[in-house]
Amino acid sequence: MTSRREFLTSAALLSAGLLIAPSLLAYDKRYIGIQLYTVREAMEKDPAGTLAHLAKIGYNSVEGATYTGSQKFYGMTPPVFAALLKQHGLIMPSSHHRLGEEQQNGAPVAGTILHEWDRAVDDAAAVGVKYMVCAYLSEAERGGLDHYQKIAEQLNKAGERCKKAGIQLCYHNHDFEFPAQAGGKRPYDILLNSTDKDLVKMELDLYWVTKAGQDPLALFKQHPGRFPLWHVKDMAKDAPHSFTEVGNGTIDFKKIFAHANEAGMKFFFVEQDATPGSPFDSVTQSMAYIKKNLV
Repeated sequence: MTSRREFLTSAALLSAGLLIAPSLLAYDKRYIGIQLYTVREAMEKDPAGTLAHLAKIGYNSVEGATYTGSQKFYGMTPPVFAALLKQHGLIMPSSHHRLGEEQQNGAPVAGTILHEWDRAVDDAAAVGVKYMVCAYLSEAERGGLDHYQKIAEQLNKAGERCKKAGIQLCYHNHDFEFPAQAGGKRPYDILLNSTDKDLVKMELDLYWVTKAGQDPLALFKQHPGRFPLWHVKDMAKDAPHSFTEVGNGTIDFKKIFAHANEAGMKFFFVEQDATPGSPFDSVTQSMAYIKKNLV
């Protein structure tokens, strides 16, 4: 099975078209999204069939996970891929990318923030992407607080390029950004406070922030409007705190969703990095809980 690190090394990109409808919250409650990393093996083998299956389950928004500077999305050119999305009634508001400091086989990875970013942004714009997300930092890319300060500067620059194309740059967290380092400062605080709040926003992964012992509501209060994207991922009750279906674990999603306006949330995506059986069974279960309890 493809590991998350291996998969994200390829970076990620998907597209979006947004239908506007009245809503009492900051997001259109008709849209229930899924991060395609959850069904990564199926997408590698049969992207058309996988998208059709997800649409049949009820997902109508997706966040993608394979763009490497090849100008192709799951093996398809932007026009072909966009047509496939439209065929299945899907929108793709967000896409994942890597920073690109880490090399692959001794060479820079194209389509990343540090390598051929102009091309990646142009490709994203051509497909209709609205949010491009720095998805993951490898261990080699993390370093100390000074290095996170440098990353913040790189994100600001990348965000400026995105803005010119009508795209919002975001940063997706895991749990490694939260432990305090020298002087009690946390890497996540640097990424929040040293980036321009208009150029760089956040995709909050509710599983990882919870596993790090942080309160999402406190973050929303401290940085209102900074979190337009969420990963809705539940934490199992077992000792390893493994991934589980939404509603099957310990995270109080009802409480968190009540603060969607304060967070500035626009889109959310179900993600389950590992499933006990077929990922389609797991995302079907998550869909049922979300429809009944959250939207």
